[in-house]
Amino acid sequence: MQFRLRRAGQGDAPAASLVAGATFFQTFAGILAGADIIAHVAIKSSVATFAAWIADPASVVTLAEHPDGDAPIGYTVLTTPDAVGTTGPGDVELRRIYTLSLARGTGLGAALMARAIDDARALGARRLVLGVYAGNHVARAFYERQGFAVTEKRRFKVGATWHDDRVYARPI
Repeated sequence: MQFRLRRAGQGDAPAASLVAGATFFQTFAGILAGADIIAHVAIKSSVATFAAWIADPASVVTLAEHPDGDAPIGYTVLTTPDAVGTTGPGDVELRRIYTLSLARGTGLGAALMARAIDDARALGARRLVLGVYAGNHVARAFYERQGFAVTEKRRFKVGATWHDDRVYARPI
């Protein structure tokens, strides 16, 4: 599959929000409580949230688009670290990296990660940090293949429920 990666512009907030909700549901339905997923997506993946990231000069939102019709099939969000463990100057958080299941196994995840690393460097970052649900073994294996290592544990609230996460980091 040939996909296209591009930096999101202000008019892309609705599309980014839509693919964010879809990918979160695909990833966590059957793992997390449905009510918690709905509450989390409503706040954390809202159009307003994406519009704020897109407008923030310290953040980068990248969209991956399907070659047939340019529908969004994945995305990343790089931004100032927030509640992701111990951070310092030169750190940027990979807040989100998701693809729809139809793109899995195509190399899109690795392409999004490579783009995120390049964008983080362009922001002046020296280290990329991220948090991931401890039970998401597929994502954790992906991050480890990408050179990330666990630096600490954290608790992360999705909806009304607290979960165990792992914080990963890698120099860039």
